[in-house]
Amino acid sequence: MIKYLDLSDEVKYALQNKKAVVALESTIISHGMPYPQNVETAIKVEEIIREMGAVPATIGIIGGRLKAGLTKEEIDYMGRTKGIAKVSRRDIPYIVANNKDGATTVASTMIIANLAGIKVFATGGIGGVHRGAETTMDISADLEELAMTDVAVVCAGAKSILDIGLTLEYLETKGVPVLGYKTDELPAFYTIKSGFKVDYNMDSPKSIADLIYTKWALSLNGGVLITNPIPEEYSMDEKLIEKVISDAVVEANSLGIKGKETTPFLLSKIKEITKGDSLTSNIQLVYNNARLAAQVAVELEKLDA
Repeated sequence: MIKYLDLSDEVKYALQNKKAVVALESTIISHGMPYPQNVETAIKVEEIIREMGAVPATIGIIGGRLKAGLTKEEIDYMGRTKGIAKVSRRDIPYIVANNKDGATTVASTMIIANLAGIKVFATGGIGGVHRGAETTMDISADLEELAMTDVAVVCAGAKSILDIGLTLEYLETKGVPVLGYKTDELPAFYTIKSGFKVDYNMDSPKSIADLIYTKWALSLNGGVLITNPIPEEYSMDEKLIEKVISDAVVEANSLGIKGKETTPFLLSKIKEITKGDSLTSNIQLVYNNARLAAQVAVELEKLDA
C-alpha cells in the first residue's frame, strides 16, 4: 500500500509512537459546505482534536495519491476547487489509476484510514438505506464498509433524509454494534431524537473504547457505530425537518435525481428552507463528534499500549 498511500509527517509520527489519531473525511469539505466555511470548519475540527489530545488525519485523494493527513494548503485546495469527484469504494481504483482528485465519503475514508492503521473516524452523519429503497435498492456503501472494515465511526446518527428503521435493520444483519453516547435513542443528525433505539447506551469514552477493543480482540471484524447527539441548543425542530425532507424527496424524484446526487440535493434544499440554520447545526455537530472521537481514540490507544 505504500505505493499509493502518503502519510503526513504528523500522522506518521503519531502512528509510529502509539499516539491517538482521528481520521476525518473530505466530502464534507468538497461537497458538504460552501467555501470558505468548509475550509474554516475543517481546520477548526483539526484544532479541536489536537486540544483533546489526539492527532487529526484529514483524508482525501490528490493527484491519485491516497492522503492521510492533508496539509492546510491541501484542505484549502479541496475546499475551493470545483468538480472534485465524490469517491466511495468503487471509485478509488479509477481515481488513483488516472491521477485524479477525490473527496472521500464515509466508506472510502474508512478504507484509507484502515490502510494507514487509524482506528477511529469522526464524521457528521452516515449514509444508509434511502427512503423507497425497497424499489430503488438505493443503499449507501457506508453500511457495507461498516460491516467489514475495522474502524470505529463517531457520527450524529443516520441522516434524517434516510429510512432510519431500515438502516438499523441492515446494520443489525451485518453485525455492526450501534452505540449511543449517553442516549438510548438514535440521534437523527439535525435532531436529538429519531424514535428508534440504539443497541447500547454508553456512558463514557472509556466504555466505548473497551467495547471496540474487545470486539476486535475477539476477531469480530467490522466497524462500530458510535452515535453522538447534536448539542441540544443546536438541535432543530423534528416536525419541521421531517416536512422539509418529505417535500424534498418528492421534488428529487420528480427531477430524476438518484444515487450519489440525492444526498447533496436534499441537504441543499434543507439549508435553503431553514434559511441556513441547518448549516449551523451541521457545523456544530461535526465539532461535537470530533471531541468525542478524540476522547475515544485516546482511551483506545491506552488499551493498545
